[in-house]
Amino acid sequence: MKKFILAPFLMGLFGLASAQDSEEKVLNAVSIQTETIEEVSQTLWDLSEISLHEKQSSEYLMEVLSDNGFKIVESGVAGVPTAFIAEYGSGEPKLGIMLEYDALPGLGNKAVPEKESREDGVTAGHGCGHNLIGAGAMGAALALKEMMVENGTPGTLRVYGGASEETEGAKVYMAREGKFDDLDAMLHWHPTEYNAVINVRSSAQQQIYIDFKGKTAHAGDSPWLGRSALDAAELFLSGVNYMREHVKPTARIHYVIRNGGQSPNIVPDEATVQLTFREENRADVEAGVAWLEEIAEGAALMTQTKSYFMPYFGMYDLLPNTPLADRMQKYLELVGAPEFTDEEQKFATDLQESAEVEPTGMTDCVLPLLNEPTAGGSTDVGDISWIVPTMGLSISSIPQNIGLHTWMATASHGTSIGKKAAVTTSKVLALVGWDILTDPEFRKQTKEDFMKRTEGFEYKSPLPDFIKEPVTLPDVDRKHGSSSEFKEIIFKEMDEKK
Repeated sequence: MKKFILAPFLMGLFGLASAQDSEEKVLNAVSIQTETIEEVSQTLWDLSEISLHEKQSSEYLMEVLSDNGFKIVESGVAGVPTAFIAEYGSGEPKLGIMLEYDALPGLGNKAVPEKESREDGVTAGHGCGHNLIGAGAMGAALALKEMMVENGTPGTLRVYGGASEETEGAKVYMAREGKFDDLDAMLHWHPTEYNAVINVRSSAQQQIYIDFKGKTAHAGDSPWLGRSALDAAELFLSGVNYMREHVKPTARIHYVIRNGGQSPNIVPDEATVQLTFREENRADVEAGVAWLEEIAEGAALMTQTKSYFMPYFGMYDLLPNTPLADRMQKYLELVGAPEFTDEEQKFATDLQESAEVEPTGMTDCVLPLLNEPTAGGSTDVGDISWIVPTMGLSISSIPQNIGLHTWMATASHGTSIGKKAAVTTSKVLALVGWDILTDPEFRKQTKEDFMKRTEGFEYKSPLPDFIKEPVTLPDVDRKHGSSSEFKEIIFKEMDEKK
């Protein structure tokens, strides 16, 4: 009798010891990569290349992967020159890890707690911490590869270079070409001010160019001969702002006027608005976009101009996965929040004082698992999450109440604070990744959750068929004519449809 009572106890004990041993090995594998993680973080921060211009950053990351035994399967993926895919291993299972590395224009700053331009003249900056995304995800990938080698673990570890997240994210172009279809799971992360699993629903969105074409004339001598495209743009935006009263609280509408004319004494014959519409799901985005197109047509009718409504890029909302979220929460709590020194906390409070917020420093806690709230922001990871089970986490890389997309965030992401966030992330992602690679039951659970959430759904790219490459891609990198030629082709197609 005692034998049967003791056996399960011993099995459970040995199983627990085995799990702890595995976790320790993964964490050691990440620790070995610490120097590389920090080097990648600093190199990307130094380069600070903006979306679709990240040539050196992309080449550098591919070089790091190649030097560590990964094969560069494809570069210039899906029409995005700075996107790439690298692999180690072969066969099943297949795990994806996402890198990002584009900076933001105008956010360059020294790694100091005051607003101070860089001496090298670089004006862009990693105000969203994509240098850390590249470094933290890289560290996890390198550690997992070494674990696979050491243990003879079968499977494919695939690293994606997710270029241009801040504009026309490469992930959406990759998704359209089926680059994620065979994965068992995708892991990602994002720097922020807190430590939490990203068990949230981000907003879906659509980016739109609205062009109005009118007729030029002398604004003082013979304005009746002209038809102002700027008038049409202003009426359109007036309609948009009346629309705000009748959209759901989850909607977000924001825009800029890209072109409003050259001189006030010339009736402008062309005006361009760039607008982003966000909602909590793809269906609501498409309904809102249809309404916006009607407003544009109305503005054109009122001004006797022509409207050209071009929804050129979009994203899905982010779909959570409960088994992945639970497992990531477990390992985030195991690893814990980054531990910051007194000097790092002083840097953080100095930054907060520069921003005129309460000097509370860096957070030292891990948040409980979030219950899938809807966020106002968007991510091109959303498209992936509707194709394969996907989960990510946030790690504190900026002081509390210091927002991303600021020079303060750029400064923080260039210090040891940011590097610690990247190393912490590598540990959590590697732990979850190892379970995906080695635990068939866990993979089954994540797939079942995914299939339940996506029952009856078929992924349809938010990219129009005629968009073969990013609209804002520099002309030197385009394969389908210059941007101006592309625009004229679109105008012609729209005229024919009307």
